[in-house]
Amino acid sequence: MRGVRNMVQKRFFSMGSVLAALCAASGSPTFAQVEPTTAPAPRPAPTSSDSHKGGTLKLAAQNSGGTLDPQVSYISLIKQLETSVYDGLLAFPKFAGSKAQPVITNLAEAVPQPEDGGRTYRFTLRPNLHFSNGQVVNVEDVAASFRRLFKVGSPTAGPYYSHIVGADACLHDPAHCTLAGGIETDRATRTITFHLTQPDAEFLDRLAWFHAAILPASTPPHDTGNTAPPGTGPYRVTRYDPATGMVLERNPYFREWAHDAQPSGYVDAIQVTFGLDPEGEVTAIENGQYDWMYEDVPLDRLGEVGSRYAGQVQIYTLLLYYYAALNVRIAPFNSLKARQALNYAINRHAMVIYHGGAAVATPLCQLLPQGAPGYEPNCAYTKGASPAHPLPQWQAPDLEEARKLVRESGTAGQKVTIIAPLEGRYAPMAMELRSTLASLGYEASVRSMTQTVQFPYVQNSDNHVQIALTGWNADYPSASTFLQTLFACASFRPHSDNSPNMSAFCNPDIDALMNKASAAALTSPAESTKGWAEVDRALMAQAPAVPLVQIKRVSLLSKRTRNAIVTLNDEILLSQLQVR
Repeated sequence: MRGVRNMVQKRFFSMGSVLAALCAASGSPTFAQVEPTTAPAPRPAPTSSDSHKGGTLKLAAQNSGGTLDPQVSYISLIKQLETSVYDGLLAFPKFAGSKAQPVITNLAEAVPQPEDGGRTYRFTLRPNLHFSNGQVVNVEDVAASFRRLFKVGSPTAGPYYSHIVGADACLHDPAHCTLAGGIETDRATRTITFHLTQPDAEFLDRLAWFHAAILPASTPPHDTGNTAPPGTGPYRVTRYDPATGMVLERNPYFREWAHDAQPSGYVDAIQVTFGLDPEGEVTAIENGQYDWMYEDVPLDRLGEVGSRYAGQVQIYTLLLYYYAALNVRIAPFNSLKARQALNYAINRHAMVIYHGGAAVATPLCQLLPQGAPGYEPNCAYTKGASPAHPLPQWQAPDLEEARKLVRESGTAGQKVTIIAPLEGRYAPMAMELRSTLASLGYEASVRSMTQTVQFPYVQNSDNHVQIALTGWNADYPSASTFLQTLFACASFRPHSDNSPNMSAFCNPDIDALMNKASAAALTSPAESTKGWAEVDRALMAQAPAVPLVQIKRVSLLSKRTRNAIVTLNDEILLSQLQVR
């Protein structure tokens, strides 16, 4: 959602050895661990007399997340905050464990079986649903919400919803989008029927994705910016100032309909303060002034947190990585050899160090992270390897090969500007990239800006960004959320701030491989997985980006906070945190 964290996906495993490595220097105890579990049985809904309800949850973040529009925002801070504000027809389960994977019912009464060979899906809307403004939810709100995805230029309108009949016309003329023939509604029976141009094995997952939030049909057909449209979840946004903070309060019209899809919240209000740096956030949480921080614990505080506040930490693995997107349409990276050279030259070991070392970070040499469907260890750009003869993992930079490729490309001496976020660990990564480019003979510089400005800026082709330093979280557990979203032709939208294909990469042959892998999931998941691995290798041969590092998240909570639930798709469920 995941820059990074544009919308998130988690995998869980035993952290004992990792945490021991983190704390070895001081001999400190291990952190709280997120262990693999099986999916629990559906839990009874909390009652209104629950003694753990009430209070204000106080959160801290270095910067705001930009727009509050749930169909436009692609910053994971906003997604995490608004998970309890908006709902789709379907949802990913709101409970912990590696089995919390298949989508479940949310605003719809049931998960439908595909009809017409996977081209038709029929939903029945639950009765007696209300938006936070008191308006009753009806099937026309559902249809209008999907038309609005195209009208507002949602970043995933093309990658995720282009198989709906009529979507192609909407992509070419968003203002007049009707999705004619693609969505049928019957108010009397509360049914919504989707018709697809071709089967889509991930269509139900995409209906559970954040951008498929159901909004009132009256919601303006443009980015609502600092105003959050009415939602159906247990909270509503009552105040937002991008410079200072945000407040969420209970939605007075919310009545829990499916606990595992959208549970009632515990606290009466969620208060977010913007502007603290991560060092200040850690100190404030240690002192009990805040309950949770969005940013990772800074590297120089890990030992302290591990030795003194171990019981207040959650560590979990993300399908999240950092990478440098290379613009393949402008110099010098319109040259394949220049793109390959930077992939060979970058020191991924240094990138691991900038993220806390091997305990919490892993060098990444491909565009599918470990844990993603289709991931097969593969490194084409390391010493002793090539796209034709890859090694299983990254070993070391190959500067000799990199400089040879730069000479052959004829791009040495050209100016290259890296556009990077100001926040967190981006600064040392950007300087490492600059140093590497300089060692290859380029005149390199770094231009930094806040992430809420940087992320839309690097997406817009009008800004002629040569290198965008960014990161990506899986929207849901799928290879396509990395490979198609970031590198498919349909994901490149010229002149738009919502164009996740920041490399402006388009290769019809690789697109065909993507479509083949996606279609195979309907009949043979094993073939689909094999196909996505092939796409990963094909993309890296073209080197539209430089994958750098995959990380784990270290999340700090206050002493008074209880009931931290970490889910596969939503990280820590803020609505389920309790405060004493």
